[in-house]
Amino acid sequence: MKNVTMPFPARLKAPMQIDPVLLGIGLTLLLGGLVVLTSASISISDNVTGKPFFYLQRQAVAAVIGAVSGMVCLFIPMRIWSRLGPLMLLAGLLLLLIVLMPGFGHTVNGSTRWLRLGIFNLQVSEPARLCLLIYLASYLVRHNKSLSEQFSGFLRPMVVLILACGMLLAEPDFGAAVVLLATALTMLFVAGARWRDFFLFFGLGTVAMTILAVTSTYRWERVTAFLDPWSDPYESGFQLTQSLIAIGRGEWVGVGLGDGVQKLFYLPEAHTDFVFAVFAEEFGLLGSLVLIALFLALLWRVFRLAMRAAESERGFEAYLAIGLGTWLGLQAFINVGVNMGILPTKGLTLPLISYGRSSLIITMISIALLLRIHHELVVDARPANRRQKAAKRKRT
Repeated sequence: MKNVTMPFPARLKAPMQIDPVLLGIGLTLLLGGLVVLTSASISISDNVTGKPFFYLQRQAVAAVIGAVSGMVCLFIPMRIWSRLGPLMLLAGLLLLLIVLMPGFGHTVNGSTRWLRLGIFNLQVSEPARLCLLIYLASYLVRHNKSLSEQFSGFLRPMVVLILACGMLLAEPDFGAAVVLLATALTMLFVAGARWRDFFLFFGLGTVAMTILAVTSTYRWERVTAFLDPWSDPYESGFQLTQSLIAIGRGEWVGVGLGDGVQKLFYLPEAHTDFVFAVFAEEFGLLGSLVLIALFLALLWRVFRLAMRAAESERGFEAYLAIGLGTWLGLQAFINVGVNMGILPTKGLTLPLISYGRSSLIITMISIALLLRIHHELVVDARPANRRQKAAKRKRT
């Protein structure tokens, strides 16, 4: 695909064209998430810190940082992001490397995933994933022909991704590695990778992840607890059984906002990994379906944006939108699946809902990039700009 864009000076003069549906869905999830987080965290926050709204305040600060960062990204043309692809690759790999260096990484519960940055700890897998997706989108535009015709075109980005996944597994962060690899393979497939190359690496990745799960003691315990949590409901199956109890108590319409009891020191990680269970208990099946519908609407809007970018021959924007949509959708699916007991525990947050400042900031930046793509598509679709592009094609 070619990246056909209007001249940069003309783009600066164009007023910002915001997708109201995409922005509305994002704000609904964000603001609703703050409400749900308050309910899920108020007890544990008061018990641990003596401040009932401790986690809410920290999440709100992260939302402000995400909003400011998103506003900055919103005014950066996509052609600049495309040119920054190689630098983004270096930045992503550097983040993953630094956190593993002695004296830099911060360890919590046996995992070294964070860098201390003064007011908060940065979970490096979040910005690293975004950097790698931007690099991959730029690579797919620059090497689209070799990707569809040569094995080396598929192998080069896979070597980079395997290296990144290896560093994620060293933290260890199995869930982030799975999401990154699955998202990257989706982008490569959509970009025109040959079937045999795709299925070769898909099969190798599946086998490798299975071996890692089977050979690691704590990962295998998670798998066995997932298969039959009620066989050991007070030890390995405790998290999942408490989550299922919370979801079951919600029935059709829930027990009411703030009236859930599983978050009262029964359900571990109620404000992070298992916030959906708290939501289901307080809002019931109907509320849960509304929340899932919001995520589906978000994905529909993002993938529709990717299709529009592809139709406009804007390859980088199309591939990046596919990557961001796949990432958000896959992470939401895994989180809800874990809460409902249909997937093993992965330790992934529910985007825009769970407590997780790094995740929230990067998710908001990602939505800003999608809004920027929409803006450029709208501006370039105007009659004057279409005539300008047609004249440029004739000259070339």
